[in-house]
Amino acid sequence: MNNLKLGVEVASAHDLIPKDGQGSASPYVELHFDHQKFRTTIKEKDLNPYWNETFYFNISDPNNLSNLTLDAYIYNNIKGNNSSSNSNSKSFMGKVHINGTSFVPYSDAVVFHYPLEKRSFLSRVKGELGLKVFIVDNPSIRSSNPIPQMETSSHGRKERTFHHLPNPNFQQQQQPQFPSQQQPYMASMNQPEGQQYEYEDMRNLNQSQIQSQPKVVRMYSGSSAQPLEYSIKETNPVLGGGQVIGGRVVNSDRRRASTYDLVEPMQFLFVRVVKAQDLPSKDVTGSLDPYVEVRIGNYKGITQHFSKTSNPEWNTVFAFSKERMQASVLDVVVKDKDVIKDDFVGSVQVNLHDIPTRVPPDSPLAPEWYRLEDKKGEKKKGELMLAVWIGTQADEAFPDAFLLDAAMSNVDSSVSSMFTRSKVYHSPRLWYVRVNIHEVQDLVLGEKNRFPDVYVKAQINNQVLRTRPVQVRTVNALWDEEMMFVAAEPFEDHLVVSIEDRVGPGKDECLGKVYIPLNSVERRADDRIVHSRWFNLRDPGDYESDEKKMKKDKFATRLHLRVCLDGGYHVLDESTQYSSDLRPTAKQLWKPSIGILELGILNASALQPMKTREGKGTIDAYCVAKYGHKWVRTRTVVDNLAPRFNEQYTWEVYDPSTVLTVGVFDNAQLENGNSKDVRVGKIRIRISTLETGRVYTHSYPLLVLHPTGVKKMGEIHLAIRFSSTSMMNMMLMYSKPLLPKMHYVRPLTVVQLEMLRHQAVGIVAARLSRAEPPLRREIVEYMTDANSHLWSMRRSKANFFRLMSVFNGVFAVSKWFGEVCSWKNRITTVLVHILFVMLISFPELILPTVFLYMFLIGLWNYWFRAQYPPHMNTRLSYADGVHPDELDEEFDTFPTSRSSELVRHRYDRLRSVAGRIQSVVGDIASQGERLQGLLSWRDPRATVIFMVFCLVAAFVLYATPFQVLVIATGFYVMRHPKLRHRLPSAPLNFFRRLPARTDSML
Repeated sequence: MNNLKLGVEVASAHDLIPKDGQGSASPYVELHFDHQKFRTTIKEKDLNPYWNETFYFNISDPNNLSNLTLDAYIYNNIKGNNSSSNSNSKSFMGKVHINGTSFVPYSDAVVFHYPLEKRSFLSRVKGELGLKVFIVDNPSIRSSNPIPQMETSSHGRKERTFHHLPNPNFQQQQQPQFPSQQQPYMASMNQPEGQQYEYEDMRNLNQSQIQSQPKVVRMYSGSSAQPLEYSIKETNPVLGGGQVIGGRVVNSDRRRASTYDLVEPMQFLFVRVVKAQDLPSKDVTGSLDPYVEVRIGNYKGITQHFSKTSNPEWNTVFAFSKERMQASVLDVVVKDKDVIKDDFVGSVQVNLHDIPTRVPPDSPLAPEWYRLEDKKGEKKKGELMLAVWIGTQADEAFPDAFLLDAAMSNVDSSVSSMFTRSKVYHSPRLWYVRVNIHEVQDLVLGEKNRFPDVYVKAQINNQVLRTRPVQVRTVNALWDEEMMFVAAEPFEDHLVVSIEDRVGPGKDECLGKVYIPLNSVERRADDRIVHSRWFNLRDPGDYESDEKKMKKDKFATRLHLRVCLDGGYHVLDESTQYSSDLRPTAKQLWKPSIGILELGILNASALQPMKTREGKGTIDAYCVAKYGHKWVRTRTVVDNLAPRFNEQYTWEVYDPSTVLTVGVFDNAQLENGNSKDVRVGKIRIRISTLETGRVYTHSYPLLVLHPTGVKKMGEIHLAIRFSSTSMMNMMLMYSKPLLPKMHYVRPLTVVQLEMLRHQAVGIVAARLSRAEPPLRREIVEYMTDANSHLWSMRRSKANFFRLMSVFNGVFAVSKWFGEVCSWKNRITTVLVHILFVMLISFPELILPTVFLYMFLIGLWNYWFRAQYPPHMNTRLSYADGVHPDELDEEFDTFPTSRSSELVRHRYDRLRSVAGRIQSVVGDIASQGERLQGLLSWRDPRATVIFMVFCLVAAFVLYATPFQVLVIATGFYVMRHPKLRHRLPSAPLNFFRRLPARTDSML
């Protein structure tokens, strides 16, 4: 039975347009959804009405919910005249249209104020409507009961409308619970839809969305020249969908086309050990501790052992790379776990030539019973259920299989799989917690002979913020300060707010404390005002009975707070320069995706050894990719300097101005679980630089900056494809703000954003490090560039040279114009004079000429565009010419761990650099102060001269045509060198003599 319902809470409306001719209106709301219509009560003479009425709609087809829409119309109720043919009519005041992709579960829903839309071009609409829309799946919640009421239309016919009847059980209902089987459906609601539906007059009008063909546009990489060994290389691999040449798939084989079309097909031998029965006992006591050993050549996998059972169930899958297999027989041995030596129970041998091949979407291979044999090949008691087949990484069993090679042959599969298996992670949903601390009343002071120094301390987990200290002369104190925290779902921590008294240096006394569960905090998705509350504080040293506490609460200290969860912001856990997700926290504000990003991690080559094993250098490499909330980790390829991964992953793209990050790491957990994984290198790919529909197959260099300089650690081979669902929607994204609305309505300071980002990275790292296999903290911090805000002389120089390169065009034009003015090339100078006269004579051609010139430049650069996405550039990063001491300073810890003499040397160097910057800033300020001094009478003679000049210039400009004046000025600037003087001009001399405020500085 379908219990899914759509709940709509009509909260309020604000700033509605007057409709009754007396500056007011009598509004009510009509809700239309899935051929159902409900209506709120009428609020007489109220432009800011509050309803707080909840309706529940039946959902006829849950699978089609994302294609349905909710329409809310606000009407003004017009009471008819008694003499008129109709008693009531209505006038339109605005509407709200909500797509089904915006419907969220009850736990994520908040009241959101939607701006009212027009019904037609001539409609007059103003204001907003507050709605809370959510989905519930609780059988105890009944649909709203409509009451038929007969109203007379303007044509005299009777029409039936439905009004809201409050549900008597509504107050007793608890928060709806969502069963696990509904979660996949809720996740599918965010999928991009190919069709849009509108509801008009309660009839479905199916309008298919026009899919425009994406136009291929290639972008510049923007990279500077660098050594050839550090450059990107294009490849032409043969992937699952065919061979890729120049970004296009050729020689495609439709017979083997699958979802894994961006990786090379790899064949594996899969062995599923299901269970055993009637195993013979081997111990003296008659018990058996069985486990299975799967062996083929030098490769061996071991299942978990069970204690004292003859009918164990393992249901474990092993995968062996077929290209490394040299044996022709698969041995599956059942053994008895013993303290000294494991006993042989029985074995099964399978000939590899008799193993079938399975290709998805074929059904999984059914396991079969095999009779155990002894060492002589004779049948014995006991049976083992196995399934053996040959497949590829597209097989459903591949993600959960134990991949074995020679390096792992002596490792327990249950232990090694924890750190070597591929896995997909999802970052927790982060919220900003806004805490406004207003005042405290009725403080209970410990000491009566002094004025306490009181402040408020707020804490969520390890995030601690404090207000300014206030010296209290009464029992009340006032702050009016705001704090911001970061919290993650599910909310495991509490907001702890305490009143502290600074008794002495380093000694604080707690005067009261309150615990606020974050689950109970109100959520909002916009800038509406959240009502404040008074909280009774508890004495932290009060351990009396509950009855005495309740009596004492009547006189407890009270704290006035406003606490809310801000869902209208995007919680930054990455740098804004290369963020992979820009959506707000509140799910109902999410827009449909604009495309799909597919990544195929093919292989790595020429990796540098990171450890020593059996006397030779080796590496246990794996890759991590991050985009949006989704992290992926490939399997670990053990003991291989050229590992092959061939794993493919997919992300939904919501904004083209985002960045995909791929990193390569060395797994240090196989030998020592407490060691940190070593970073090998990473790359970033901006989605907006990719052409839609093209397959990018390139080998990217893995460049890492070490204290000794930049070093190439190897190469990573990737296949990337970005597919757009709607080119028009993607183009419209370029006109929308980069961040959600709240970042501009109530912006946060740079210091706040940096502090909150640091806390967000810590929360994400803590959550992902608890997964299995764990995504360790050092990996999360490296992928998100958590330490990019720290000082680096190298990075500062790189940013300075980047700034200089931005103005290279201005400098080049300035140099060219200087050559024109100096008549270095007389023909060019004469042509410039002619063009200048033409433009001044026809000023309407100036702007068209400029824009046509820029269009032609873009058209010319199209033929010299880069054929690959941007990548790490050592020259742009100023990594190839950096001083070793500057690198050592960059890799120093915070706080520093270097000697005092070295720190003093670096401090002196920093002072010299800062002194030059200080001089430049002072010179710029002096020029601005001279401009201000023209009319300030600070130098009376200079001011009189300038005033006389202004008066004469006013009459000259009035009498002289503007075009003549501009031409004369242009000819004067471009005059021949013989007419110039080597000394500065009189206006420049006058400006330099103006006073600045430098003589007033200490």
